[in-house]
Amino acid sequence: MIKYRKYFLLINLLTKFKNEFKSLLQIGLPIFGSQVSYVFMGTTDTLVAGRASSTDLAGLAIGSAITHPIWLLIAGITFAITPIVAQLYGAKEFNKIGYKLGEVVWISIFLGSLFLLIYPNLYLLVNLLQLDPEVAKISGEYLKALSVGMFAITIFTCLRCYSEGMTLAKPVFYIAFGGMLLNIPLDLMFVYGWFGAPKLGGVGCGYATTIVSFVMMIALILYIAKSKYYEKTKPFQKLPFPSRSTLTEIFKLGFPIGLGIFIELAMFSGAALIISPLGKEIVAGHAIAMNIASFFFVISLSIGLAAATRVGNLIGAKRMLDARFASISSIVLCTMIAFINTVIILTFKDQLSAMFSTEDAVVLIVMTGKETINYNGAQIGAIGALRGYKDTFAPMIITLLVYWFMAVPFGYFLTFYGFSEPLGASGMWIAMIAGLSVFAVLISMRVQWISNKFSKVIN
Repeated sequence: MIKYRKYFLLINLLTKFKNEFKSLLQIGLPIFGSQVSYVFMGTTDTLVAGRASSTDLAGLAIGSAITHPIWLLIAGITFAITPIVAQLYGAKEFNKIGYKLGEVVWISIFLGSLFLLIYPNLYLLVNLLQLDPEVAKISGEYLKALSVGMFAITIFTCLRCYSEGMTLAKPVFYIAFGGMLLNIPLDLMFVYGWFGAPKLGGVGCGYATTIVSFVMMIALILYIAKSKYYEKTKPFQKLPFPSRSTLTEIFKLGFPIGLGIFIELAMFSGAALIISPLGKEIVAGHAIAMNIASFFFVISLSIGLAAATRVGNLIGAKRMLDARFASISSIVLCTMIAFINTVIILTFKDQLSAMFSTEDAVVLIVMTGKETINYNGAQIGAIGALRGYKDTFAPMIITLLVYWFMAVPFGYFLTFYGFSEPLGASGMWIAMIAGLSVFAVLISMRVQWISNKFSKVIN
């Protein structure tokens, strides 16, 4: 009997995982579609600029390495909207959601306006780097071209988080997919000078991104205002200036999210900057390797974002034990996906490398770099679950300690010194893998602790 009892307990556990995976995927698949669309925009930029020249690609790579961390540090504050809305939605407090949206729109407008001041002047930072003069020029002009687009994408992100917090991820996917398709002809026009447009090389990708960002922002505003799916929250009926309590809540939750993402991406961007003196082929190869990694990693990321909504909904509904199981399930599912991704990348690394560049030196760097790429999917599932609990400060501290006090210094040492000889770019990739692995263990332990804490309180 004991033997059969264990068997039935195992079957019951597997069934629970299956059902929870299904719930996560229902939210996560449309988010995955959106995230793939965003990544494809970057992939299109890389492909088009890479086939223009390695100089254009290197300029784009350095510009992107600076762009994303700075944007996420500031606009990442709006990511707090997802767990706030998710918990209110789970508690069925729909009127509060609409009022809260009105407040956070003002916050996102303020944050977006900062980019109109920051990005046109980032060329000063680029000029401090030891870059090829032509690469530095392309990077600086690319950043200027992005300034207005970063304002628009900040507003879009605010509305995206509001929609996804209510499990309405499909509308965001449709708009993001349309933006991705629009980005293709715009890149070709502005990079190569097709259809009478000016030939701008890698800088053209910045102008294409700005146009796409505005189109997506306007499309999402109109859809939310007109769609019946948002009626119960009464969006845009009131646009109250944010109260002190809302400002405190948004910045208390959102600033650690933005700073945490900034720290993580800054590690990858810092890696690109650290290896930049090794030559433009190395920089271009690193950019392609990271782009390929990002494309596959976005699958786990989508489940992590879905976990923030799913866990937040369950907490709002006071189902703390279910929220704990959903957290564990997100970690397990992300880890499974990450393992499959690794197998695919290692199997098709040659074909993937050749897609992004026609220059043999660059392709060789990509192939070498991808052999060191691994995935720790547990971390992204854990981070998403913690956001659902509105636990954002501790993950930020863990990120800072692991990435910048361990991975980056260790990577610099391996790249230029090594234990017996310098490892070059491979040293940086090895150090990043080590940092990701340590972080995955620590952040999973945090999920166990915080979910147990919530379960005990409710019981």
